[in-house]
Amino acid sequence: MTELLQFINNDYKALDSQETIAEVQDFFSDISFSHFPVVEDGVYLGCIAAEDSETFDSDKKIIDYRFTLEGFFVRTTTIWLDVLEVFAKNHTNLVPVLDPNNSYIGYYEMEDVMRFFHETPFLKEPGGIIVVQKPILEYSMSQITQIVESNNGKLLGLFVSEAAVDSVVVTLKISLGAMNEIIQTFRRYNYEILSDHQEDNYINNLKERSDYLDKYLNI
Repeated sequence: MTELLQFINNDYKALDSQETIAEVQDFFSDISFSHFPVVEDGVYLGCIAAEDSETFDSDKKIIDYRFTLEGFFVRTTTIWLDVLEVFAKNHTNLVPVLDPNNSYIGYYEMEDVMRFFHETPFLKEPGGIIVVQKPILEYSMSQITQIVESNNGKLLGLFVSEAAVDSVVVTLKISLGAMNEIIQTFRRYNYEILSDHQEDNYINNLKERSDYLDKYLNI
């Protein structure tokens, strides 16, 4: 988590609740933030949305629109996956950061957090991606890990990339290990392989047989 803290930004100070909407509109005209934090006596009140501010009376103050402020934020202790979730849920490119005492200390920009994400081993380290699907009541993270490691593979990371009522799709990144053996083991455990792999002998054999059948039928 410490590495993510280096991306806390204070290039622009938080908006004060007593500033006018005209000042806010001027501010958003110069920068590309979708939202920006508002404070009152140093206390975080919420974020004002750039889109909303365009519809407000320019002669009024931010405090006059207090109940339109959006209250999302993260803390200095929030892990980066949860930070990404706050970005996604609030459709924003900026998220305020509060310390454990609720004091406002700065903000994360989406671009910086994605840069941090790209430096994680999940994306940075070389490896192969496998996407598997399984009925939701049958899949197990521990089983997935066991399948990979029993074939001398090492997991760099995995996450549920899709979830429906009856099934889940899990994306894995694997280093080391024999990819084909891992894929075939997933099939033996009734996982559907959604990703394409050159190492996939099962698919290659099916293709060869299909090509042979086509050739035979065309004789």
